[in-house]
Amino acid sequence: MAGVMDLSEQKLRRPYPVNQLKWRPGPKGGELVYIDARDVMNRLDEVMGQNMWQSKFDWVGERMICTISCYCSLLSEWISKSDGADDSQIESAKGGCSDSFKRAGVHWGIGRYLYHPEAFDKNRNPAPWATPEGFDELMDQRSIKSAVIVGKPGEEPNTAAGDTISLNIRR
Repeated sequence: MAGVMDLSEQKLRRPYPVNQLKWRPGPKGGELVYIDARDVMNRLDEVMGQNMWQSKFDWVGERMICTISCYCSLLSEWISKSDGADDSQIESAKGGCSDSFKRAGVHWGIGRYLYHPEAFDKNRNPAPWATPEGFDELMDQRSIKSAVIVGKPGEEPNTAAGDTISLNIRR
């Protein structure tokens, strides 16, 4: 069903608490919100487990490319996603590694919501869906819409007769 994510995808995409986010000046006098590379590492550790993901860095021309691979036990193989970044203006090579790592994390859904133009207002207040609690509520609503009702084949379930209604809450 469209709109329903598996549990690991939900956990990777889950917004960070607002007090964990960082801000810096952006273009045209605006501000940019971001997370640092350690936030991405911690999220991968929490969701995938410390031994179930890995990162690799390569130079392609003047650009640092990071590949984050996560082990998929369902397929019994590693799935990889990559992105790149130029050297940063602060600690150039280290910044390029960190930026490419964070960008590769976005391919896994980590912090992707930070790029949405309506995630925060001009006062840094998050949209309800851009908070951990709001995101969880949204995922619960989507899961309830995909609820599975179990009863006798071909008949409507009768809870008074002992038929079960089970909800597929994916958390």
